[in-house]
Amino acid sequence: MIFYTQMKYKTLSFYGRGKLLLTSEYAVLSGARALALPCQKGQKLTFEPLDSNELLWESFDINNNSWFKAKFQLPSCFIVTSSNTSISKRLCSILRRAQVLNPCFLKSQGGQVKTFLEFERLWGLGSSSTLVSNIAQWANVNAYDLLEHSFGGSGYDLACAVSKNPICYTRNKLHPLIEKVSFNPAFRKNLYFIYLNQKQSSHNAIKGIKPSTFSKESLKELNIITNDILKCKTQESFNILIEKHEGIIARILQKKTIKQLLFSDFEGAIKSLGAWGGDFIIASGGLDSPRYFNQKGFKTVITFEEMIYSCK
Repeated sequence: MIFYTQMKYKTLSFYGRGKLLLTSEYAVLSGARALALPCQKGQKLTFEPLDSNELLWESFDINNNSWFKAKFQLPSCFIVTSSNTSISKRLCSILRRAQVLNPCFLKSQGGQVKTFLEFERLWGLGSSSTLVSNIAQWANVNAYDLLEHSFGGSGYDLACAVSKNPICYTRNKLHPLIEKVSFNPAFRKNLYFIYLNQKQSSHNAIKGIKPSTFSKESLKELNIITNDILKCKTQESFNILIEKHEGIIARILQKKTIKQLLFSDFEGAIKSLGAWGGDFIIASGGLDSPRYFNQKGFKTVITFEEMIYSCK
């Protein structure tokens, strides 16, 4: 446990990495083995203790602009002032759950909290998950419990937040199976992440996903693809695998693939990442791929090595 009374004047700092889910989107909720990649960019949280029974909160975006402020009364975490009521209520519920799990947390001493995002808020790289991870580290509590009582989801993003390597993630309530794996393909210079110019709510996207959505057969198919992607040596093999994966999810969700909808003339393979319809996709093509997507109106094209942490 962290004893806050003994660290009265020490500023604490915590960090969580962003995330991308390469395989088993949606199916990870039903127990599929998912390949997840931690990002080079993330979110930092600092806490400076003050002689006060108030918690002052301020969040900054990638440009260091303040986008959220709030003041909470301790130890109740009662909202005194706020620039956004819905965000404050969600944050309050997370802090109170952390207090349940660790009664010493924010019991009496207040302070100043600041959070700093290293990526755009709308990119879907984990502004919420890195926040939950950082609060869990700060409070010294189970991050998956905090997630369960706040945003919900599979929890793979929390695993990425504290990982320095790609992982395979299998959901198991508050104690998931997390396997460190290697994913740094020889053809990585031909892999690109493209932002689709719209934010997708993961919370809303998974509302209709039930355990029965994915059959045992489909889960087995996706697990095999995940294993094969980890072993594949050529870009051609990788393209076949991600297109097969895309077809399985499209069939189950009864939706068209993103390539069918927007990029039918792309000479390569495209796969949706995370919740379909927004955030990022991965494209496996040639060195001219960025120009193709730029001409289509998608200006945010990030190389594999720029995005994924393990490539450092």
